[in-house]
Amino acid sequence: MAFTHLPSEVEELRERTRRFVREVVVDAEPAPGERLDKATRERLQAAAKDAGVFAPHVPKEYGGQGVSIEHWSPILQEAGYSPIGPSALNCMAPDEGNMHMLNLIATEEQKHRYLAPLAAGDIRSCFAMTEPHPGAGSDPAALRTTAVRSAGGWTIHGHKRFTSGAVGAGFGIVMARTPDTGGSPAGATMFLVDMANPGIRVGEPIHTVDRAIDGGHPHLYLEDCFVPEDAVLGEVGLGFRYAQVRLGPARLTHCMRWLGLARRSLDIALDRAGRRELFGSPIDSLGLAQGLIAESVIDIETSDAIITKTAALLHADPKAGSAMSSIAKVHCSEAIFRVIDRAIQICGGDGVSTGLPLAQYLNEVRPFRIYDGPNETHKWAIARRASAGRAKALAAGERYLGDAAVDRDGGA
Repeated sequence: MAFTHLPSEVEELRERTRRFVREVVVDAEPAPGERLDKATRERLQAAAKDAGVFAPHVPKEYGGQGVSIEHWSPILQEAGYSPIGPSALNCMAPDEGNMHMLNLIATEEQKHRYLAPLAAGDIRSCFAMTEPHPGAGSDPAALRTTAVRSAGGWTIHGHKRFTSGAVGAGFGIVMARTPDTGGSPAGATMFLVDMANPGIRVGEPIHTVDRAIDGGHPHLYLEDCFVPEDAVLGEVGLGFRYAQVRLGPARLTHCMRWLGLARRSLDIALDRAGRRELFGSPIDSLGLAQGLIAESVIDIETSDAIITKTAALLHADPKAGSAMSSIAKVHCSEAIFRVIDRAIQICGGDGVSTGLPLAQYLNEVRPFRIYDGPNETHKWAIARRASAGRAKALAAGERYLGDAAVDRDGGA
């Protein structure tokens, strides 16, 4: 994997990250199906700081490497080569997305209180938006958690689920519906809530097939949860707008990390195919295996290209980049799954055993077609934008092509 287009300092960081993950992190990986323990995570994070690869996406003033978003992908792919690499480098979801949003939106006091310790790896965080049906899920507008003004602040009531990272988190970013307060419109508002607040409670776990995200995906209950006025993140009533600041890059960084795991999976398959024989020939010389390998290389390279384009858009035009991130999310989540699935096929029976980590990798990436919005919801939005864009072009005078074949054949 070579990235000759990168600035020299970014390429040097990518190389350091590559060496650190392959020489230090890989040997510390838990067995397939098990979770990274806290002591190992803390040890790896300390080693990452010593190696100068910790928190690549975080500004240098907060202890990170200060890499701009258009150059995140090569580094996060190297981190993602191990399922625990992003945790070791402190660039794992949901913390990475929360750090990015806090850096852009939070007040200086909020940055001091929440961003600084999160960026340092001293605490973890969660993002509480998804709710049980009929609350917010694929449709954020269905948000049912509410926050009303109280003396000196707000009182939040609600029930969240799939609150990734909540177990053991230091704080959460909670999305709640707020009324028209005179100076602010009715809508959604984000609140910074300490997990030690007596009004917030981590509930029953949701047992999922993935294991890489620290803190699981439990239910979260907010009951008479009082927070002071300075707990508001951004402005009252503009929470959905701010959510796009977080969700666009967060979708894309998932793509980056999992693409690194797809590269690892293909490497495992190539190593096996190059050393094992079938019918007297190495597996990688057989046409059927070559087809699987070629298709995986194509999926990896097309995913890499769309990630690169989307990252550049997010840097130059966040609104356009957020729309493009839906396309990247759908393509990459499906392509990465195919790469790992083919790697399992090439490795045969060992591929579905715990002797190799590939089956667990498949478990890690399968939820990505649901997390950050189901692919079907993204496809619906992609199609709507395409139709609206074409209608706008026609209204501006572009030639209508819909009936070109009929007109050419003399039809009505």
